[in-house]
Amino acid sequence: MKTLRILAAIWLCFGCRAPARSETKPHASRSATAIAEQPNPSNALDEQDRRRPVPLLPLMAQHQKQNMREHLEAVEEVVAAAGVGDFVKVAAAARRMGYSEAMGRMCEHMGAFAPGFTEQALAFHHSADEIAAAATKQDSAAVLVALSQTLRACTSCHRNYKQRLVARLPE
Repeated sequence: MKTLRILAAIWLCFGCRAPARSETKPHASRSATAIAEQPNPSNALDEQDRRRPVPLLPLMAQHQKQNMREHLEAVEEVVAAAGVGDFVKVAAAARRMGYSEAMGRMCEHMGAFAPGFTEQALAFHHSADEIAAAATKQDSAAVLVALSQTLRACTSCHRNYKQRLVARLPE
């Protein structure tokens, strides 16, 4: 009976108390260390991505992504306008993706260190010119064929190339 009282007293004193703060800190810091030691998932993903890198400074990469988003919006406008037979809007949207001297210089600059990239980018812009030309003729079938070629240029480029951020461009 005396032993039972001693065990009850020990349990009351120590069995129900909350762990001291100092006891929880090492466990928490071990978790933080374990998280910090894990490999960066972005690096692992990049290692699995076998597309050819296009080395770009961060500002260039952001500019390129913004241009591609604008091109995608233009494709959306082409589809919507073609669906209702509004060839004026089809042509206007297509021209926003089309070739210009400024766009050509930008493609050359962006692709300067990625063999084949500039040519593929220019093919995209020239294919958009074909959409505008078909719209000017009010030829729905030709608009769709040209749009298909433009989208093929998009998917081909994204299939073959990826952005690679660099601190400075190669010499």
